[in-house]
Amino acid sequence: MGDTGPTGPVMDRDEVDRALARLGAEHEAIETSLLALQDHAGRRLLEGAELTGTTAERWAAAEASIALLWTCFDAYTGALRTAREIRARRRWSSREDLAELTELLRGEAVTVAAAATAAPAPDGGPGRLSERYSLATLVERMNQLYAASLDMVVAADAVWSALPARIDLLAAELRRTRELAHPVGVRPGEHPAGDDLERITRTLTRLRERVVSDPLAFWQPAEGSSAPGGGRPDTTVYDREARALEDVRREIDAVLAVRQDAEQRIVRLRDVLSRADRTLAEARTARGEVLAKIAATEVPVVSGPPTVLQEQLAAAAEYRRHAQWHRLSPLLESLEEKAEDELLRARESLTAVTAPLAVRAELRGRLDAYKAKVARLGYAEDPELAEKYEKARRMLWSAPCDLRVAEQAVLRYQHAAAELLGSVPRVPGQGGPVDRTGRGPGA
Repeated sequence: MGDTGPTGPVMDRDEVDRALARLGAEHEAIETSLLALQDHAGRRLLEGAELTGTTAERWAAAEASIALLWTCFDAYTGALRTAREIRARRRWSSREDLAELTELLRGEAVTVAAAATAAPAPDGGPGRLSERYSLATLVERMNQLYAASLDMVVAADAVWSALPARIDLLAAELRRTRELAHPVGVRPGEHPAGDDLERITRTLTRLRERVVSDPLAFWQPAEGSSAPGGGRPDTTVYDREARALEDVRREIDAVLAVRQDAEQRIVRLRDVLSRADRTLAEARTARGEVLAKIAATEVPVVSGPPTVLQEQLAAAAEYRRHAQWHRLSPLLESLEEKAEDELLRARESLTAVTAPLAVRAELRGRLDAYKAKVARLGYAEDPELAEKYEKARRMLWSAPCDLRVAEQAVLRYQHAAAELLGSVPRVPGQGGPVDRTGRGPGA
């Protein structure tokens, strides 16, 4: 869209001819723009659509603006035609002709019917029925009307070009996901992902209906941009539902994976729980042995296997038998974690129960190690050492064994051996052998 030059005194023939040439070129540019707007796909869609909300309001204003735009263009065309006729009267225009042309080309000589956009008078009365413009101000007015109308048309067309097609693609993906979901029990009311599919379906249906009827509700203008159509479609709702559908697909993939390896996972669970039961049984047997062989010590009670895990394992097998994969999936994940915890608990229980036997074995090993050292240095026949060794040995190899008393006997033997060998006695806490249970002599 072009712009005219400033007004001035009476124009000469050369100025008139240059102005007419410029106005003619401007007229062609304006006409080309108006015809392009008339043929714009977005405008044709707006004319045929059942619009609502913001789009309906703005399209009503845009239609009035486009109608006024054509009215202004017709007035502009008429003024240009009149100016050309005056200039064509004579080869050399008279002073009167030049004065008339100056007024037409630079003055407010163009009358436009303003009924379509007439503003009320300041006193509240009816607005004026016509407006007078110079050709320059008329072009400015057409530029404003054109920019506002084109902005609205381009924005609506951009939303229609972007969102409905993407919504349709997502809806097709949603249908495929539902086809996968139903056979594995992911249905509304039976699985949270099934409820999500229903919600996404409803949201996409409403979203498409609103996008078609009110596209401008999904348009984000670009900040600081004055160009027509500056902005982008608002895809916030679409993006949120696309992410939700992706989450549902991942959940269904997990359920499908459960269907493929459910039997193997149940077998592994049975094996882990069986090992935990065997370990607990071994701990109970070991506890009886410890109570019979070790005196004056506390042995922790060994609990039985939790029946709830066996019940849940039976439920998992039942879910698999009836192809209730959507229920089996979370149950297997929970069971696998609990079964590993149960096996760890059983192993810790066995370790705690057999700790006194480990302490006795450590004391036996320490006693024999000192005896071997004394014998290697030639003191095996020392009567005091032999007596202390025999006393400690009887305590450690008799049942029930009092670990506290036996440990003190071993320490006395160590101390006597150290004195005999001329070394500094070592006591617990100062580098000497210490009971692994943390108890010192006499504890």
